[in-house]
Amino acid sequence: MAKKAVLIGINYPGTAVELRGCVNDVRRMQKCLIELYGFANKDIIILIDTDKSCIQPTGKNIRDELTRLIASGQSGDFLVFHYSGHGTRIPPGIGELGDSTGFDECITPCDMNLIKDHDFREMVSHVKEGCQLTIISDSCHSGGLIEEVKEQIGESHVKPINEVKEQIEESHVKPPKLGIASYLLSIVTNLLATCGISKSHRDRGGGQESFSGEIELESHETFDMKTRYLPFDSYVSLLKQQTGQTNIQSGKIRQTLLKLFGEDSRPIHQRGLRDLGNCEVNAGDSGSSRLNAVADNGILLSGCQTDQRSEDVYVTRTGKAYGAFSDAIQTILSSARDEKKKITNKELVMKARVFLKQRRFSQRPGLYCHDRYVNKPFIC
Repeated sequence: MAKKAVLIGINYPGTAVELRGCVNDVRRMQKCLIELYGFANKDIIILIDTDKSCIQPTGKNIRDELTRLIASGQSGDFLVFHYSGHGTRIPPGIGELGDSTGFDECITPCDMNLIKDHDFREMVSHVKEGCQLTIISDSCHSGGLIEEVKEQIGESHVKPINEVKEQIEESHVKPPKLGIASYLLSIVTNLLATCGISKSHRDRGGGQESFSGEIELESHETFDMKTRYLPFDSYVSLLKQQTGQTNIQSGKIRQTLLKLFGEDSRPIHQRGLRDLGNCEVNAGDSGSSRLNAVADNGILLSGCQTDQRSEDVYVTRTGKAYGAFSDAIQTILSSARDEKKKITNKELVMKARVFLKQRRFSQRPGLYCHDRYVNKPFIC
């Protein structure tokens, strides 16, 4: 039985969207895996952007390391992928169906080469039978980050994509019969959602204030907060800065990424066979059969729902920085260790929800996995 992990922490230093706690999250998770779960340090790969001597968390490097991790896993092995960094979401392109949430949920590598929910679905579909992969994503819009995996705890109500297709086919793809006012309202709502501003955000006075803020707990400890959400227009601006391309069109972002990053904007399985060291890629697998069975292959613990944001926290008195969800996980796991008991995936997510609510965070963690993993011990 092997235990291996890939841990990603991206603080985006020197940019307008710099975060403080993501690399710290990785260090804490590394310590947790070694001390609580018996992982060997040599079997933990770390990608961070604050140390140039480490593997940099570019889109290509993250895809390749996750591919290696999955390819190395055998029946009985435990694999962990942890991500702390910005998340974003992009609407379907022209003529594209999109998924059941209406957007692609994405993580944001340091080079802006987005990794989308269906990329995760493709990679996770290669997990071997009997091997367990746990993905922890402390980022905004992380609910449903593995497309099509069953939502066990959450309010995103993500439907399997085949159900969405059936509903569209049954309706003959006819537009809804809306009055002109309702039609215009729906357009504005979709545009706001593209920028990460849901109705609940607007009801609290608009989206801009929620990007950062300050809270004080009953202990009089003060926290500065910044969400790990990258607004779509900010993402496009950063992509222009990173690549030097000034004519990027927001409505053609997928085509642009393919043009800018080429095959490195795809999972390795979609690029064809390449030399990846010890990584074995089975090109003979049936893509459709794998993707149909994807719900059996991965466990996702998300920091929030598909339409929510995860918080990056800075404690003003001590100077400590961390992700709110990552901190909740570490606190709960430490308590379970002290009580000498294992905690299940369901228990961990439910306790994290209570932990965050008590500290006045609005984000609600989620659990996405096959039924058989709900009450299994977290990781191992």
